[in-house]
Amino acid sequence: MPSLDQLLQYLFSGLTLGAIYALIALALVMTYNITGILNMAQGEFVALGALTACSLYTAGLPALLCFFLAVLVTAAVGGLVERLAINPARDASPLSLIIITIGVSISLRGLALLIWGTDPHSLPAFTRGGPLQVLGAAVNTQSLWIFGLVVVTVAGLFAFMERTYWGKAVRACVVNRTAARLMGINPYLLSFLAFIASGAMGAAAGIFITPVTLATYDMGFMLGLKGFVAAVLGGINNIGGAIVGGFLLGLLEIFGAGLVSSGFKDAVAMIVLIAVLLVRPEGILGMVTGRKV
Repeated sequence: MPSLDQLLQYLFSGLTLGAIYALIALALVMTYNITGILNMAQGEFVALGALTACSLYTAGLPALLCFFLAVLVTAAVGGLVERLAINPARDASPLSLIIITIGVSISLRGLALLIWGTDPHSLPAFTRGGPLQVLGAAVNTQSLWIFGLVVVTVAGLFAFMERTYWGKAVRACVVNRTAARLMGINPYLLSFLAFIASGAMGAAAGIFITPVTLATYDMGFMLGLKGFVAAVLGGINNIGGAIVGGFLLGLLEIFGAGLVSSGFKDAVAMIVLIAVLLVRPEGILGMVTGRKV
């Protein structure tokens, strides 16, 4: 039977992992709600942002400048992906578009391998000093930065959706794309902006988690897969559900690895995905909706 200290350590580690998954799931849900496309290349945006920041930092640039440049580069890549791969096939079936994003994911991973190789890359923690001691458990200070990024991202998305013209345009496209076009809203421009935003969000997530996990060319595959499971778990059409799903998946993984077996960790995501699809396909907080086009 694990001690209270161990259980608390599992809890804090699970929340940190869950925050990472929640960030990726947020980008997936946002892109899906705007475009109707499941962007399976989202994990590669995370890896690209992290690796770009590592290279810039190694070259001697200030950390803050590295952060902004890496986000801009990855956002530009997201825009290029939408213009070159998604937009020309906008009339294709949803399955075809998913396959296209999988192809983009493989291509970006191969490009990252050519540029950065197989060696892991690192960034220093944003805050100096050792971990914080909370009730006998150690909390990495970088985890607090990751939690903060989740809060800022959610607040930014809420403010954008509720307080801006473009946010209301996005909501109109989600409800009825044809009616939105009749009102002068260009859904293809919104699709372009959504991929730019998802690239920026993925890069920010990758930069924030690199001091904890290191950055490798293939880190995006598992992160993207776990983010997808978190989005499905919470509800693919619900931003709040993405957060709940991310944290829940992170806790299930850590407690499963700690209480059952470390080899069980990656299997948790697949078990959760299958269970959710069988029992509640719309997710915990999701709703069964008919998307109007």
